[in-house]
Amino acid sequence: MKANHDSEANATIRRVAVSSFLGNFIEWFDYATYSYFAIVIAAVFFPGENETLALMQTFAIFALSFLLRPIGAIFWGSMGDKKGRKWALSTSIFLMTGATFCIGLLPGYLAIGLAAPALLLVLRMIQGFSAAGEYAGAATFLAEYAPADKRGLYCSLVPASTATGLLVGSTFATVMYMVLPDAAVNDWGWRIPFLLAGPLGLVAHYIRTKLEDSPTYQQMQADMGKQDDSNHPIRDLFKHHLKVLIISFGACMLNAVGFYVVLTYLPVYLETTVGMDPGESSLITTICLIAYIGFIFISGHLSDTFGRKKMLIIACVGFIVVTVPAFMLLNTMQFVTVLLVELVMCLLLTINDGTLSSYLTETFPTAVRYTGFALSFNLANALFGGSASFISTWLIDVTQNNLAPAWYMVGISVIALIAMIASHEHTGKELSDVE
Repeated sequence: MKANHDSEANATIRRVAVSSFLGNFIEWFDYATYSYFAIVIAAVFFPGENETLALMQTFAIFALSFLLRPIGAIFWGSMGDKKGRKWALSTSIFLMTGATFCIGLLPGYLAIGLAAPALLLVLRMIQGFSAAGEYAGAATFLAEYAPADKRGLYCSLVPASTATGLLVGSTFATVMYMVLPDAAVNDWGWRIPFLLAGPLGLVAHYIRTKLEDSPTYQQMQADMGKQDDSNHPIRDLFKHHLKVLIISFGACMLNAVGFYVVLTYLPVYLETTVGMDPGESSLITTICLIAYIGFIFISGHLSDTFGRKKMLIIACVGFIVVTVPAFMLLNTMQFVTVLLVELVMCLLLTINDGTLSSYLTETFPTAVRYTGFALSFNLANALFGGSASFISTWLIDVTQNNLAPAWYMVGISVIALIAMIASHEHTGKELSDVE
């Protein structure tokens, strides 16, 4: 009987892992597509002689779509804590992939004028709202099923799916530029990855509808029923867990800026600011993303051994020390040097990224876990993540200093370090015991 029970439990957590991976993969495949085709999208929706302005407008829409993330986080987090993780995840995937699919069908500026960028902004807003619950929900769902001593390793699957989405997006862009003429990519080729979100979203939704909510969540619901008490996640989060929410927000700031600068902005930076060949830049990005996925799982495992707090502090200190020298070396335009620099920055980022999801799930109690995770993570991404590419481009334009983005990252790293020093360690603790 025990063998059958263990086999059934292993099968369940595999399905949870697949659903968590796939949903988050779709979201970040879309964001990768938008970033890696940013120059093409700028030409389609913001045609004009000033290419820098068009690129900044494209990144501005990318940043503005993040404004709805905190609102989406409150909605999906609250629904995930009140109606269940399964309901929130299976519903949000429909909205997110539907909006992505529609971007692939959207006419350009030459066809419908100002309506084109306006509709692009609306669809990106819908994506931002619906995607706000995906990362936090997938990590929460997986953490509540995972064994306590392997929670870091299991939760690292979520950021690994993020990197995989970026890797597939980068590879897709590279292959497309290799097999299609530039005119074809600019005309219709860039639409293909957006259209793929439709069928992928249906698959993810189907898998999620076949799962049950985690035993940890079901036990909380049963306990609340016995006490005749209803769950008010938003009220309880701000009333009883405000300090923890602020610390978690600070911890998420480095992840938000670091992720977008290292994995999505640097390819554009190497092309537009450094003047590196686009083919070389794309190849470096692809190599780094492959390594990044491996680094993620190692970091998740190490966080189970040494603790989340130590790992996150190491990441903060590493970025403070390394970022400025790294950007200096990027400006050499030497392929091997740039590759090694990006690999080092990826390693530092994975120490943060591979640890953060398990850290956040252990920070909040079950009744507000989804809401607390989603709000701290998405608020940091709304204010600092989505704007990272725009701010980096703007800082260089204003200061005429190619190192300006590096100093911005150092400042963010200092704030995240202060937050982590003030945080508590809950590694390996049963999630039902977090108070």
